[in-house]
Amino acid sequence: MLALAARAIDAVRGDRLVKLHAGSLPADLAFDVLAIGKAASAMLEGAREALGERLCRALLIAPAGAWSAVGAPPDARIEALSGDHPLPGAASLAAGRRLLQWLESGRGPLLVLLSGGASSLVEVPVPGIDAATLRDINRWLLGSGLDIHAVNAVRQRLSRIKAGGLLARTGERPVRVWTISDVRGDDPAVIGSGPFWPRPPEQRGLPDLAAMPAPLREALAQAPEPAAPTRPAPEHRLLANLRSACEALVEAARQQGLSVCFHEPELEGDAAATGRRLVAELDAAAPGLHLWGGETTVRLPERAGRGGRNQQLALAAAIELAGREDWYLLALGTDGRDGPTDDAGALVDGGTVARGGREGLEAGAALAAADAGTFLAAGGDLVSTGPTGTNVRDIVLAWKPA
Repeated sequence: MLALAARAIDAVRGDRLVKLHAGSLPADLAFDVLAIGKAASAMLEGAREALGERLCRALLIAPAGAWSAVGAPPDARIEALSGDHPLPGAASLAAGRRLLQWLESGRGPLLVLLSGGASSLVEVPVPGIDAATLRDINRWLLGSGLDIHAVNAVRQRLSRIKAGGLLARTGERPVRVWTISDVRGDDPAVIGSGPFWPRPPEQRGLPDLAAMPAPLREALAQAPEPAAPTRPAPEHRLLANLRSACEALVEAARQQGLSVCFHEPELEGDAAATGRRLVAELDAAAPGLHLWGGETTVRLPERAGRGGRNQQLALAAAIELAGREDWYLLALGTDGRDGPTDDAGALVDGGTVARGGREGLEAGAALAAADAGTFLAAGGDLVSTGPTGTNVRDIVLAWKPA
């Protein structure tokens, strides 16, 4: 199961995808390259190899240490910045200021390589929103249980660079945007909060935020109305998405003589409830491998423990699987990070609950406290991959014995 998941992730790796598509670029043009997101360093490496001397200069904005083990790009033409993730912070704002300078100093064609995580890694907030307020609003959003479309609608309202804001900084220069999608529907307005995809003000409605603390809601209400777009959206090319990874996993399984039942629609909603539901689906399903993809949510308690949505889903499933010999479920973030942790997810089985129990932990209490990671670590069920060079949401793979 782990090997099949690795094959799926490898198929949507950023460097591979950019090199695959680079042949479509005009051979007589040189490019500035802007790479932002969790997959940005891999995507930029693909562009560097494919463009060669046609790479004029590049700006990379990625999570800390994402370029390599030493955290430094291998090319003097590349300027690398680290932003904050999953919550924007001082490094994100510094990256935003430098990004505006970098864009305004360019003249030639621009190739933008965009992936999930960009929303937090770089930011220029609207007047009246300081760094602390921005961080508090994003912290509430990530623990609210809202889906990414609703979260990004709020982020766009607070930003000078999202919802097409960066396009105004490019003048008349040609712009191409290549994306790896981490959102349902692959909407270019939502991937990375759409920094080069202008949305008219009437399309930027906010979700119901009645549960948001009043001071944060008031700060949001005082944000200025968004400006109208200054130029049309440029070409946005989708390089890969969740379905690309799932289809690669199915093909890898078939090459090994295995069949996989690929379940649709995509996963969404509460992570723990989804974990329980998937085990119920397995109960009614034929033996063998079963695959789902999507992205669930977690509503965090006031003092959340260790973990992320995949760990929460996996522990809820493990409670239902308790005592079932040779049943397995793998829940994995394709970017190699699950929530604010360095773990990608977890691989659980019928003995997971018992293993954690022998360490003095109780699975139900861990689930309620959003502390699934602590429980799963005690039993040796966490999966760590390190940065993967991609980000297409989550996959869940399960095995039901005959």
